[in-house]
Amino acid sequence: MWIVVGGALLAGVVFVNLAVLRLNLSLDSATQLRNKLRADNAALQSQLSSALASPRIQKLAHDHDGLAQADASSIAYLVLGKP
Repeated sequence: MWIVVGGALLAGVVFVNLAVLRLNLSLDSATQLRNKLRADNAALQSQLSSALASPRIQKLAHDHDGLAQADASSIAYLVLGKP
C-alpha cells in the first residue's frame, strides 16, 4: 500500500516538474523576443532621431541666421607654420 502511495507522490512530483519546465521554456522564449523587440525599437528610434535632427537643424540655421550648407569643393584648409 505504501509503495503505491509513494509511487503516486513521485509521479505527481515529476508531473509538476515537467509543467514548470514547460512554463520556464515559454517564459524564456517570450523574454528573448521582448529583448529583441526592445533592441529593434531602440535602433529605430535612433534612426528616426538622426533622420529628423539634421534637416531640422539645417532649416533653423537657414531661416534664422541665413546659413547654407557649404559645397565640399569650396572647403580649403590653412597650413599654419610650426610652433
